[in-house]
Amino acid sequence: MHSTHNTKSNAPQAARSGAAVKLLALLAATGGGLLLYREGENWLRSLLLYLARAGWARSLVTGFPPAWRMASRFVAGESLDEAIAAAQQLNGRGLGAALDYLGESVENAAEANAARDQILYLLDRIEAAGVDAYVSLKLSQLGLKLDENLAVNNLRMILQRARQYGRRVRIDMEESALVDVTLDIYRRLRHGEGFDNVGVVIQAMLFRSEQDVRRLVEEGASVRLVKGAYKEPPDIAFAKKADTDANMIRLMQMMLSEQARKNGVSLAVGSHDAAIIAATNDYAQRGGVNKQDYEFQLLYGIRRDLQEQLAAQGHRVRVYVPYGTAWYPYFMRRLAERPANLWFFVSNLVRK
Repeated sequence: MHSTHNTKSNAPQAARSGAAVKLLALLAATGGGLLLYREGENWLRSLLLYLARAGWARSLVTGFPPAWRMASRFVAGESLDEAIAAAQQLNGRGLGAALDYLGESVENAAEANAARDQILYLLDRIEAAGVDAYVSLKLSQLGLKLDENLAVNNLRMILQRARQYGRRVRIDMEESALVDVTLDIYRRLRHGEGFDNVGVVIQAMLFRSEQDVRRLVEEGASVRLVKGAYKEPPDIAFAKKADTDANMIRLMQMMLSEQARKNGVSLAVGSHDAAIIAATNDYAQRGGVNKQDYEFQLLYGIRRDLQEQLAAQGHRVRVYVPYGTAWYPYFMRRLAERPANLWFFVSNLVRK
């Protein structure tokens, strides 16, 4: 009887809370829509990327219960068990996985070493489960902004464990200030120490990427090519989507060229953009490139129909699967990539 009374007394409070959430969502949609109309999509993207790095915003959003419901479209879960289950489901649909234990810009060596240990355990679990998956990671998660040697030593341990299992590791690219040191560390371990199971990421939005790709082609690198998800100044990056797209197609062609293939370049095209995908397939077909000699990589929770369509056409498809409690920056960057997603989430919040 007592529990029934509590349930009834809590009902009005829950209803008021739900109404408040819907009101806030409507206000956000209205205000955001007005700003988008007046200032354009680039303004909204800049705001979302700023919020991705703002500690006060992280605390506010992650403490807001509906936020996880929104983020869980892009993130497999907060636990490793959920990530492995997601990889198994993808494998069952004929798709590979790239698992990413979320985290970046750790504040001390203990956090960096804890992230390393989590990634080592992730490799153990991938091997035990027998899933088709490799690991993606960020060097700032391993301590790069604290001590370069700390990050290198942590990465070396991860690469050693991955090599034992015959698994690959991809170093994600971060903001432009870290590109040089990221490529230096990649080359130190790939060429200096002989870890042939490590790859890197190139962002098409950066002016410098064409020169970086020329060198990576000469070296026969394993590269994931993406547009880029960070806010960069206009003197080092393309401001317009059309220019980034054109550069991405140019870089893709460089890495699928006959010379690149002779050098052993392995290309993964990370994009949901129909024009980029069509341009890749067209160039590959005209150049006699086998569908199994390159890979499309798509993000977890986005365009499942496209994932299956490409796989049905005989393409290699891998899905980038992030997981962990540090999901906030990743979630905000996904919203910034396509601000229309923001309205999708707000409308879902209002409906629920």
